[in-house]
Amino acid sequence: MKLAARAGRIVPSPTLSIAATAKAMVAQGIDIIDFASGEPDWDTPESVKAAAEAAIRSGFTKYTASAGIEELKRAIAEKLAVEQGLRYDTSQILVSCGAKHSLYNLAEALLEAGDEVIIPAPFWVSYRDQVLLNDATPVLLHTSEADGYAVSHTGLEACVTPRTKAMIVNSPGNPTGATYDRATLEGIADVALRHDLVIISDEIYEKILYDGARHWSIATLGPDVAARTVVVNGVSKAYAMTGWRIGYAAGPKDLITAMANIQSQSTSNPSSISQKAAVAALQGGGAFTQRMVVEFDRRRRLMVERLNKMPGVSCRMPSGAFYAFPNIAGVFTRRHQRGPITSAAELAAYLLTEARVAVVPGEPFGSSSHLRLSYATGIEVIARGLDRMEAALRQLT
Repeated sequence: MKLAARAGRIVPSPTLSIAATAKAMVAQGIDIIDFASGEPDWDTPESVKAAAEAAIRSGFTKYTASAGIEELKRAIAEKLAVEQGLRYDTSQILVSCGAKHSLYNLAEALLEAGDEVIIPAPFWVSYRDQVLLNDATPVLLHTSEADGYAVSHTGLEACVTPRTKAMIVNSPGNPTGATYDRATLEGIADVALRHDLVIISDEIYEKILYDGARHWSIATLGPDVAARTVVVNGVSKAYAMTGWRIGYAAGPKDLITAMANIQSQSTSNPSSISQKAAVAALQGGGAFTQRMVVEFDRRRRLMVERLNKMPGVSCRMPSGAFYAFPNIAGVFTRRHQRGPITSAAELAAYLLTEARVAVVPGEPFGSSSHLRLSYATGIEVIARGLDRMEAALRQLT
């Protein structure tokens, strides 16, 4: 059987693959500490569960409008207006099966062969593959750890060609935890306006911030910027609702309509029950998120402090999301029984087999010198996993 060429352009999500491997090892009775999974360990708020139960008991279990129920779209519009001053009609909002689904709908509606999309690196693994799946070309804009992974105006300008269609903004970022300040976003917006680029603003971690960091949506920089920006978000991270699969996009009406038409021919509507749960999360989940972020902050500090004490490892303090992204270049050429460590992938494999710690190597994120560790797990588990990791690193010669 001959498969479509697009199927050969991509690989399975490495974060999901590693998490699945770790879970399979646990099922075999192996004690694995999982730093790979990108989801909060907190349970979904009780008020959200109650809204879902009420939907079930009232019979709200049928198809809905494929683009999402009006009640949820109104809640999203209100959230964007109150929190960021962004004004959208519900016709400019699409509810999908997660933020990843929103991004894929956008790629399908916007991209075609010959288009280029600028992706700042390090980057979330699915950006590149979604561009490739839709016949376009990802153009990586490498950023500097020393500069906090900020996108420079000149670096962005150098990536633009006559084929550039769009660029991706992800702040707070996965995997780095970096946030963009207003000046950085103004530089990005200036380039986008001058070259007629679509801005894809992934804001899924917007509420997970530390040390007084502020989230700026690039769409707030003016009506001309908002007119070419698609804001992508969801309830997965802020309300511990990863499995509920509700994300959304807000942007220009013609583009959102095209995305909705594509969704109507692929998944149809997101889960009716999950949509009702998402309304409850957006309208009453703020206190829950604040408590969760306070705990993430404790874990963040512990993890980064410990990582910086390990041989060959350095780690900058993330200002958002729930990932540490340590630089492990200092470990390269150190040896274990089977030979030297020469890449992040080799170190991740070593830690899984020798330390029983699951981490994600940096290569799929665009860096061969880093690992990604999630601290969205209990602080005692974090301490135990870091003990194992440090011991394994000290065994290298």
